Amino acid sequence: MAGGSKKMKKILAGLILAGGTMFAGPRFSVGIGLGVPVAPAPVYVAPPVVDVAPPIPAPGYIWTPGAFYFSGGQRLWRAGYWALPVHGGHFGARGFRR
Repeated sequence: MAGGSKKMKKILAGLILAGGTMFAGPRFSVGIGLGVPVAPAPVYVAPPVVDVAPPIPAPGYIWTPGAFYFSGGQRLWRAGYWALPVHGGHFGARGFRR
């Protein structure tokens, strides 16, 4: 009777192992694509803006260069301007002495 139980365990283990492989997915795939390639959408680049600083209005002013900004989904240009220094005449992130 002990020999039959070992044989039954081996058969059961084999069935579990064989049954588990039925759920294993394949490790390869094949794909075929047909159609006409579509060109990517054109990218429009804004022309470079020449920002010329007018003469300094008075000593101590700092030129703040122009920059692009977004408003209402559009990219707009803010022109540069002369401004008085905010932090006692130190170099700022948005300007330099002329």
